Amino acid sequence: MSTALVWLVFALGLAGAEALTGDMFLLMLSGGALSAAGVSWLTDWPLWTDGAVFLVVSVLLLVLVRPALRRRLWAGAGSETGVRALQGKTALVLDRVEQHGGQVKLDGEIWTARPLADGDVFEPGEQVTVLHIDGATAVVGKVL
Repeated sequence: MSTALVWLVFALGLAGAEALTGDMFLLMLSGGALSAAGVSWLTDWPLWTDGAVFLVVSVLLLVLVRPALRRRLWAGAGSETGVRALQGKTALVLDRVEQHGGQVKLDGEIWTARPLADGDVFEPGEQVTVLHIDGATAVVGKVL
């Protein structure tokens, strides 16, 4: 069995193991092994040069490619969901919002609302900013 074939099998094994982890670490090592297989197939250099190619390419992939790949794949993982996602959004006042209640349209849904400051009053048609959600009530303020 040629050395290039051994490196290729090693690369495929690492890529297959990556499917179980999803951490992108083994995939970078697989890229290094694939590079070593290519060098071994194209040249007749000693085995230690294949190992050096594997080491250099793997380290470069781990340092340069893996962080960017992980950021791209998990960019949406930390995004806000639920009522936290509504904070800071703009809402349209439907029914006069004052200390004891009112209604706003927020993301296509109608919410009960009250102003943050007791003396504030918002008339229908005004735009307000959702400051936070208190139970099922949107606490709103002037558009920022």
